[in-house]
Amino acid sequence: MSGNPLLEVSDLAVSFNTEEGLVQAVDDVDLQVGPGEVLAVVGESGSGKSVTAMTLMGLTRGPNTTIAGRASFEGVELVAASDEELRGIRGNRMSMIFQDPMSSLDPVYRVGEQIVEQIRAHRDVPKDEARRRAIELLDAVGIPDATTRADSYPHEFSGGMRQRVMIAMALSLEPSLLIADEPTTALDVTIQAQVVDLLRQLNQSRGLSIVLISHDIGLVAEVADRVAVMYAGRIVEQGSLDEIFYDPQHPYTWGLLGSLTRIDRPRPRRLLQIPGAPPSLLSPPQGCHFRPRCPHAFERCPQTPGLEARLPQAPRHLDRCWLESEAKQELQP
Repeated sequence: MSGNPLLEVSDLAVSFNTEEGLVQAVDDVDLQVGPGEVLAVVGESGSGKSVTAMTLMGLTRGPNTTIAGRASFEGVELVAASDEELRGIRGNRMSMIFQDPMSSLDPVYRVGEQIVEQIRAHRDVPKDEARRRAIELLDAVGIPDATTRADSYPHEFSGGMRQRVMIAMALSLEPSLLIADEPTTALDVTIQAQVVDLLRQLNQSRGLSIVLISHDIGLVAEVADRVAVMYAGRIVEQGSLDEIFYDPQHPYTWGLLGSLTRIDRPRPRRLLQIPGAPPSLLSPPQGCHFRPRCPHAFERCPQTPGLEARLPQAPRHLDRCWLESEAKQELQP
């Protein structure tokens, strides 16, 4: 990362008061995103990835939500910001692509109108100028015949085209940071590749910083500069793409990578799998949250490990595991 971080998150915690009890959805999360950097946040469903992103956008606020910690974006403190301050940032300087474009787009408005509305909500421009901008954006993200298609409704687009519309909307005000929450969910592999190529082009051509949320390790390998691995509301490992893929330090990361077929190794008879299931965040395990599923748990694991650098040669490669580095080298699959 060069220069000051664009986004800096420290000790972020988000809990929801439900009928069943207190759900600690995000616990002690630290993140940094630099200018022009792509940070991937990976993990199983329910690990807190989307809640973290939506909290940064101010979308989890409510009477039953408790948010603690700090999140600074371009010098503005997001957690303590007022709703009015967040409205000025959200969609303007920081945008988000949501998981399901069909439910994120209003079905009764034409897609061009929806982009125009966002532009005019933040910029004092005539409607005709905003519409020209909307058509330019649709064309830029690969919507054919953008002038005509701007007058189409969301249901008249395929899943991949709707996702492109969402990307166009997110880019309409030239934000500094784009949060892409599972942008390829429910898309076939060909369309997934097109969306990934588009995100890569935007990062390279515009210097756009991206937070990519995904459970698809292969997708992450295509575009990320750094990777943060989340489990049960916590980040358990964080480092550069090469550090995470070629020298992972946390047993959960070993499990994620072990579930992939490697073309540089002999074909296994059976892929590795992580035993058990993620814990309920109503009553997470004491200490290391991965302890009940970890084959290498020992007597120190009921204590909560910090997210720390444990390799002298890699000061920015952090992990949350009590195992000694020498033991990890021997145990890595």
